[in-house]
Amino acid sequence: MTVSERIKELGLELPPAPPPAGLYRPILVVDNFLYVSGQGPVLKDGSLYKGRVGHNLDLEGGKAGARHVGLTMLSTIVTHFGEIDRIKRLVKTLGMVNCTADFENHPLVINGFSELMSDVLGPENGVGVRSAVGMMLPGGIAVEIEAMFELHK
Repeated sequence: MTVSERIKELGLELPPAPPPAGLYRPILVVDNFLYVSGQGPVLKDGSLYKGRVGHNLDLEGGKAGARHVGLTMLSTIVTHFGEIDRIKRLVKTLGMVNCTADFENHPLVINGFSELMSDVLGPENGVGVRSAVGMMLPGGIAVEIEAMFELHK
């Protein structure tokens, strides 16, 4: 099953892809790899999912934000690359969580993204290496994630 077929089968609705918020490329292909710049959580209406885990968002709220980032990333790939079915596997994820200094469960928040990628790409190809850290994020967004994918030749 292709990636686009799996997205349809899961009934996923992709939000609008955000325009670049600075001087960078949303995606870049080098050799057989697709790099996706840091993505924030965009909702279906184009607004941003904001909040700070440990303050006005709990763990589940942060995890929902990470899932929204996954949907945003898929939309960005479709919009700026167009060939989503060329994605073979997720290679690397860097997840950044907007959280309070005492919040310690960053990996559990980023699971919202990782679980979505596993659902879309399968348990083997949808799980790659990963880092999850806490920090302040621009615009008050709850989560930002960048990723690297391997492409079919």
